[in-house]
Amino acid sequence: MNRLLIVGPPGAGKGTQAVKIAEALKIPAISTGDIFRKNIKEETELGKEAKSYIDSGNLVPDSVTNNMVRARLEESDVVNGFLLDGYPRNELDSILEAKGEKIDRVLLLVADNDELVERLLNRAAEQGRTDDNEEVIRHRLKVYEEETAPLIAIYRERGIVKEVNGLGEIAEVTERILDALK
Repeated sequence: MNRLLIVGPPGAGKGTQAVKIAEALKIPAISTGDIFRKNIKEETELGKEAKSYIDSGNLVPDSVTNNMVRARLEESDVVNGFLLDGYPRNELDSILEAKGEKIDRVLLLVADNDELVERLLNRAAEQGRTDDNEEVIRHRLKVYEEETAPLIAIYRERGIVKEVNGLGEIAEVTERILDALK
């Protein structure tokens, strides 16, 4: 079974690689951003609740996000597995345990912070994102490390983490990930 989680710092290429790996393994790539947009667009109860937080300038609480992920993992296309992009939350285990399932592998994209800062600054310039300056990017990297490291440690204890260098050409990184899954 391929129940996979891909994690890594901002700019490591999680979204790009999630799509490539999911295509190669013929499983759906699931990102929380996509789940949010779909629920809001379809005006589901969870979508309406999330939109009320977003519209008021607040972060959507984990409870709403968790309920959206739980609902998404009940859909029929995940029966043969999935690749969940960037959702390393404690609640994931309980969501899957309720279905008698567990994460099989955690793909951890690793990259040098200075390289990531440069990559994100270039992306910000290309996309005209003035809010992404070096200070903001370094803060996001610090928050990622603080919030994600403890969860990665839990997955490491289970022996399911595969570290992959996230730097290089997209195809090279994809190949490294597929090799790590063999």
